[in-house]
Amino acid sequence: MNGAWLLAIGAVYFLAAYFLYGGRLMRLFGVDPTRPTPAHTQRDGVDYVPTHPAVLFGHHFASIAGAGPIVGPIMASYYGWLPVVLWVTIGCVFFGAMHDFAALFLSVRHGGRSIGHLIEDQLGYAGRQVFLVFSWATLVLVVAVFAMLVAKTFVASPAAATASLLFVALAPPFGFLVYRRGVSVRNGSLVFVPAMFAMVWVGVCWPLDLAGLFGLSADASLRVWLAVLLAYAFVASTIPVWLLLQPRDYLNSFLLYAMIAMGLAGILVARPSFQLPAFVGLKVVSPAGSPGKLFPLLFITVACGAISGFHALVASGTTAKQLNSERDIRPVGYGAMLVEGLLALMALTTVAALGHGEYAAMLGQGGPGPVAAFATGLAGFATRLGVRADVGSTFVSLAISAFLLTTLDTATRLGRFAWQELFLARGGAEAPPARGAVRLVSNRFTATSVVVAFSAWLALSGNAQHIWQVFGASNQLLAALTLLGVTLALRRMRKPTWPVAGPMVFMMVICLWALVDLVVEQIRAPRMNVALTVVSIFLATMAVELAIMAGGALTSAGKERPAEAGSR
Repeated sequence: MNGAWLLAIGAVYFLAAYFLYGGRLMRLFGVDPTRPTPAHTQRDGVDYVPTHPAVLFGHHFASIAGAGPIVGPIMASYYGWLPVVLWVTIGCVFFGAMHDFAALFLSVRHGGRSIGHLIEDQLGYAGRQVFLVFSWATLVLVVAVFAMLVAKTFVASPAAATASLLFVALAPPFGFLVYRRGVSVRNGSLVFVPAMFAMVWVGVCWPLDLAGLFGLSADASLRVWLAVLLAYAFVASTIPVWLLLQPRDYLNSFLLYAMIAMGLAGILVARPSFQLPAFVGLKVVSPAGSPGKLFPLLFITVACGAISGFHALVASGTTAKQLNSERDIRPVGYGAMLVEGLLALMALTTVAALGHGEYAAMLGQGGPGPVAAFATGLAGFATRLGVRADVGSTFVSLAISAFLLTTLDTATRLGRFAWQELFLARGGAEAPPARGAVRLVSNRFTATSVVVAFSAWLALSGNAQHIWQVFGASNQLLAALTLLGVTLALRRMRKPTWPVAGPMVFMMVICLWALVDLVVEQIRAPRMNVALTVVSIFLATMAVELAIMAGGALTSAGKERPAEAGSR
């Protein structure tokens, strides 16, 4: 297989899917551009803010992309490149992008509330609480792990630290000029986007090396960066979305666009031939030496490159509150995931062009890992465009670190939302306002503090690393539970459920299968990881409990009269 052909065919395929299947979903769900969105009806200047679709796409894409569509396909390539290509192309169009579209649509029709609110509509208060606890725990893990990844990146690449902090500093002036002084997005972009790329050069020239500046050890530097990053995440979660989160994500999205453009051009010119085998087998050994089975682990490993439950939390947590018109649901909710699928194919190409030995060395014990493999591979292709290998590698590393940081601050805000919704009475948005101690515990500052505190404990204790193996399963299981809620909503609306119910059942089976395998593997291990085993059993139990609730809800839904999405 030639990498250039794979990307060209993939781009045409995703473009066709956007218009054909994306249009089918518009009709199925009944998107209505004339209907006012929560950004207008509940506008508060903090979370609910009508947003230009280009800016919102940048925020949404930057939040959902991160390193997931890069790391997952690269790590799964030891099964062979063909299974990865099949799951990315099929999963992205019919599973992931549909999942993101549905989550965004139903959140908009439910006042911008999270998927937990939709679950309450379908499964009652108990179902909502179980789902919110599941979501909150997953988000705390995301914050802890991504804070560790960003801190390690800053220690290893001080240039990335400088550039990332400067990116953050550019966001508030851009947001203030656009949202408070009426400067157009286009005119603001003409100034701030070039300034952002200039910050990359500044970072290379003046790297923020804590070890060199203050004589700190690598471990001390890591802890300092963890503290700085979690403090930043706290601020980003509590201040108005237009002041930092939204403009930073929009500006940073141009980094990813540039990286994708450089990668596409480099691959099309270099035309690399795949050296990895198309298919290895149903049972293989990973570069790290651990055994793995194609079913179910391929689907869990590829993760965000095909479908991700985290995307539903982003869509219903921040994006739905900023959607200016329902006509923007397809480009933002469906289109962003298709671009992520193209990025996943690009990531696969960077390692498929390697020999098996080189691939194993990059991802094996002591190797630089998948992010470094991606940066090195993409920089190698870019040399055919006249870009120096060291410059290309540094730029790709900076772009990835910027998006790790984007996921960190978005996950913190979403964790805050999930915590606050846990304290809502029955009826959610229509319930009376919280009072007394409940109001104190659920305000945005306390809610964010709880998320940051638990994340800091996990990151500093190292437990997040132990539970990392279940993150893929929990993320996919979250997607299955979201699709479960969407299936129930469509059933009550008297609309076809097969586009959602099929993927839901598949993901539920795959995720539970993976969790059971993980528990059995831990029990048989000479030294069982108690935390990993307990978390796996907990996730599986909650999923089964919600599935049982859904069975009863599906039976009763058939006896009810049709209801419009969002009606109560």
